[in-house]
Parts: sequence; C-alpha cells; structure tokens
Amino acid sequence: MARITIIGPEGRQEADLQAHNTLGRHPNNTIQLLDRIVSKEHMHITLVNGLYVLKDLGSLNGTFVNGERVSDKPLYNGDEITLGSTKIVFHGETTVVPAVQTTPGEPSAGPRSQKVTMAVGMVESHIRTKLAPLADLNFLPERAIHDHDVLRRDYEKLRVSYELARAIGVELDVDRLLAKILDTAFLLLPADRGVVLLADEDGTLKPRCVRTKLGNSQSEEVILSTTIIDTVKRDKAAVLSSDASVDSRFSGAHSIIMQGIRSTMAVPLLHSGALFGIMILDSQIAANAFTEKDLQLFQNVANQAAISIQNGLYAMKLEKEAVTRERFQRLLSPAIADQVLSGKVEVKKGGELRDTTILFTDIRGFTSMSERSKAQDVVDMLNEYFELMVEIIFKYEGTLDKFVGDEIMALFGAPVAHSDDAYRAVKVALEMLHVLAQFNEERMAVGKVPLHIGIGINCGEVVAGYLGSSRALEYTVIGDVVNTGARLCSFAQAGEIIVSEHVYERVKDYFEVIALPPTQVKGKADALKIYNVVGEKRDSAGDERTRPGG
Repeated sequence: MARITIIGPEGRQEADLQAHNTLGRHPNNTIQLLDRIVSKEHMHITLVNGLYVLKDLGSLNGTFVNGERVSDKPLYNGDEITLGSTKIVFHGETTVVPAVQTTPGEPSAGPRSQKVTMAVGMVESHIRTKLAPLADLNFLPERAIHDHDVLRRDYEKLRVSYELARAIGVELDVDRLLAKILDTAFLLLPADRGVVLLADEDGTLKPRCVRTKLGNSQSEEVILSTTIIDTVKRDKAAVLSSDASVDSRFSGAHSIIMQGIRSTMAVPLLHSGALFGIMILDSQIAANAFTEKDLQLFQNVANQAAISIQNGLYAMKLEKEAVTRERFQRLLSPAIADQVLSGKVEVKKGGELRDTTILFTDIRGFTSMSERSKAQDVVDMLNEYFELMVEIIFKYEGTLDKFVGDEIMALFGAPVAHSDDAYRAVKVALEMLHVLAQFNEERMAVGKVPLHIGIGINCGEVVAGYLGSSRALEYTVIGDVVNTGARLCSFAQAGEIIVSEHVYERVKDYFEVIALPPTQVKGKADALKIYNVVGEKRDSAGDERTRPGG
C-alpha cells in the first residue's frame, strides 16, 4: 500500500493512500490539509493502471512536484509535492524507508525527508525574532553618533513619533485613539489587519480595537493565536513570525492556519515595566511581509502608543472617579465619601452582609397637604425640609439611601460601620424633631402650615451594595430588617420615634423610652415589642450620658 508523509502547519503525519484520494482544506476530503493557502479541494491522487497519478484541480496557488508546477503527473517513490506551505513526500508500495533522523527524536519521513526537515528548520530560525522589552527610546547627543545605522534608527523613531503625534493629537477617548493608532500603523507598515488587546479589571487581555487596512472591521469575528499572545505576555518582548503557518512555535494554532495569516508581528504595551496590552499586525498574503526593521519600527509605534493609551485610560479613570465622587457626595458625609474614594473603605458591587441601623422618616398628612397646595410650593417646601434633615444625617456620618416622595431612608453602618451606629441613628431622630420645630416656627411666622413627621428605626443584618441595571446603579440595603423599619415608621404618630426591641437593647442606657403595646407586623408570626424614644438620659448632674465609645 502506498502512503504519504505530510509536513505542514500541523506538524508531521503519515497517511495510507486508497484507490482514490482527495486532498484539500475542507474536512470532507479524504485527507484534510489545514493550510489556508491550499484550496478546499486542491488535488486528487488516484490509482491508475498500477500507478498513482496526481491531478491538480485548477487551484489558484498550484501544485508542484519536485519544484515543477504540474496539472497531471504520475508519482514515483520519493517524489516531493508542494502545495501552499505544505510538503508531501510520496512513498511507493515497494519503498523501504531508511532511518534518517535529521532532528533528535523526530521520526524519519523517507529519503527526501532530510531536505524537507532542514527547510522547516531554516524557516523557523529565520522567523524567530525578538526584541528586548521596551526598545531604547533615548537619543544620543549628536557629537556621540559615529554610526550611520544609529542615526537612521533615531530618525525612524522621530518619524514614528511625529506621524503618531500628528494623527492622534490630544485625543483622550481610548477607542478613537486606538483606531487612529492602527490607521497610522497601516501607513507605516505593510499590514492587512491590526488588533489591540487591552487588559480588563481582572488582567485578562481582550480585543479592544480591530481594524483592517480597508476600514473598520469591528463586526468581524476576532480569532487570534493564543500561542503568539502567550509568548509576548511571557517574555514582554516583540515577536515576528514571517510565516506563522509553518512556524513550529505556532504549530497546532488553528486560528492562524484557517485565517491564512502568513506574517505576524506582536508587540507588548508596557507601562512602568508592566504589560497592559498587546498590539498585533498581520498579513494574510505574503509569507515574508515583515522584516526585522519592520518589527523594530512597530515596537517604536507601540512604545509611543503606550504613552498615549495610558493617558487616555487615566483620563477615563479620572472621569469615572469624578462621577463616583459626585454620586457619593450626594449620599455620604464628606468625611465618609473621602474614605470610600481613597480606597480606605471598599464598596462592594456584588453586595455584602452588614449589621446596619436603618432610619425612616416621612411627613404626616403630606398627601392632603399636597392636594391643597401648588405643586411648586410643595417642591420648594420639600427641598428646604430635605436640606435640613440630610445635614443632620451627615453630621452623624450616616448614609442617605434615598428619597421616596416625602420619605427619607438613611443608613448607619453601611458602607462605613461605627460601634455606636444605633446610638447615632437615635441621636439623628431626636435632632430631626428639634430642627423641625425651629423650621415650623419660621413657616408659621409667614402663615404657612407646620410639618409633622414620624420616625421608625430598626437594626440588624442586611445585604448592602449596588442595586439596579448597568445604566443606573444605586447603593442601598435590602432585607427583612429594612421592611420592618419602614413599618415602624408607618406606626409612628406625629412627633414619635418608634424603635424596635433590637435598637432598644443597644441604646437603652442612653435614651428615655416608653414601652408601647406589642404590634403585629405583616409577615411576622409574633407581635413586635416597640418603644417610643422621648429624650436622652441624664446623669446626676443633669448632663447627657457619655455616648458609647466616647
């Protein structure tokens, strides 16, 4: 039985020939060749009158036997067939294969295998080019330059810097910046496609921009060689492959083979020695599209681009922090907001269990008041009222959770916990009533109706974190403790501060309370013990008792 040895992008393999054999890139062939340059059905090898005859099926790139392009040709033992970047050695039925080992540990492929193996080795040694990380960007003084090659390299660095600076200007939008960088790279280098990968928050490299020389290709599926990417990541060095499909470093990389990438340059994007991205240029036509000089130039492009990209990323970070700061300053006291933004306090997006005290307060009779008043008057009144109440919450380092109509929800213990959060919440409630009394005096002096509020306070374990959609997130807490706190507020009469038994146990040494009849709450089997806070306890000298931890 005749057989063939195939030496191609997938390495070396042996195949027995049948009476009729089809060879090509498509998996339906008798023998599939994973080589993009090979046609889907490239050629037939058929047994005719005792001889195997090769027939090329009109392939664009042709079929060569012993270096000569052929359309039909009988095959003899040892004939070498070349198609695309794949080499095939034909072995007739009577052939005895000598044990030729041109590479340690590599099996023999017949009398001509030495020549084929050497060709592959030469390609690998030619294409395996690396540059040291962070190619030197410094320029020697003019009087110190005696080598014209150094002068030429420095000129190229200046030219790249000039072209990039002219193209990107002061662009800080990262996506537009990356597109401009790749467009400039196409002007400087003979590439068909460019890809920029940037590290996300987890450090995973992901495609951020994909361009072709003819225009944007964001809609195309991006398939990259993990082998190439891993090499750049590991060595933090630029890599050039003049013919990726036959480069042994990338054997088995189907993404290269099936996309027909014949030449690839990949360079690291580094900041302070740390890799934050990779830029890739490739050619799908020429096997030797790029030279070492091109790789040096591309590295210079990457070095210059890295600075601009980092500036763009930093600008995005500042913008995000500004939005975050503005958001937290609306919710937190200035001191707490600074702790969150500086990283001293972490606000987890996924939510976390926290022991929290929740305060609810709303205006009694607000609905009927709104019906009797002009809408603008109601809005003005609420703004004045909220301004006073929020100031008190922030004074005791509480968190404003939300406004719901005339209702205020405040947190003590999330995102920042204190050992006396329950005490702080009750102090806020008492001060709210005191400030409201002064506010009502001013309102009544000009003929306006006074406001009356009820307050409910509960404490316990809740889930605290961001809640909402990708477009609108808010920091809040959820749980049964929250629901119970809201119901306590609804029980409170005008001027009352109703606290749960859990709150009472934490603050009973500091406040005077009146026990109220147990109250049945929806969803609770047992009635709740509740208390009305009426003031602060005093010591024998008539002074307020020292606050917990004070």
